[in-house]
Amino acid sequence: MKQLKFDGMIITGAPIETLPFHDVNYWNEMTSILDWTTTNVTSTLHICWGAQAGLFHHYKIKKQPLTNKLFGIYSHKVDVPNVNLLRGFDDVFLAPHSRHTTVSREDIENTDDLMVLSSSNEAGVYIASSRDGRRVYVMGHSEYDAQTLKQEYERDLKRGIACEVPFNYFPEDDAKALPLLQWRAHSNLLFSNWLNYYVYQETPYHLHD
Repeated sequence: MKQLKFDGMIITGAPIETLPFHDVNYWNEMTSILDWTTTNVTSTLHICWGAQAGLFHHYKIKKQPLTNKLFGIYSHKVDVPNVNLLRGFDDVFLAPHSRHTTVSREDIENTDDLMVLSSSNEAGVYIASSRDGRRVYVMGHSEYDAQTLKQEYERDLKRGIACEVPFNYFPEDDAKALPLLQWRAHSNLLFSNWLNYYVYQETPYHLHD
């Protein structure tokens, strides 16, 4: 694969966010992949831990521990209204988060190559990107389905881990109630906009006769 070129790539999260990056046993492989994407991939979408790892490697932005796990469905706003990645978004929309660490908005805004595209008063920076759109960083989990946070919550309880009921997730905070999928439209827009405007419209295709 090393010599191939790719239209787009997604680097997902991993349940290792409390570890320092250099303590992750595949960190050297990870950084080689991150470097490879800069020359071989038109646009790379980083999600949760993958976003924090990318920001640290490319821009030396450190993650910061949270006092309590950020866990639930949070309200977000659009910070850059005319950017293609957020085309069609409502002014306010919902998205899931599940993480123990965060990144500083100030650190991102102090980096010339980065923009904060969307944020939340409760959850902090949600989406950031490089100015050329080749690197997109999503701190939450738009890809989650309706049951994912429920499964994480039940998993942690079985492990004996102290865990609050996910915020704004179960109807009336009743963990026995069926959670609703409240972020489907935003999630579909996020991925379709990325694929359309940042991947396929930017990839230099070579058509043959």
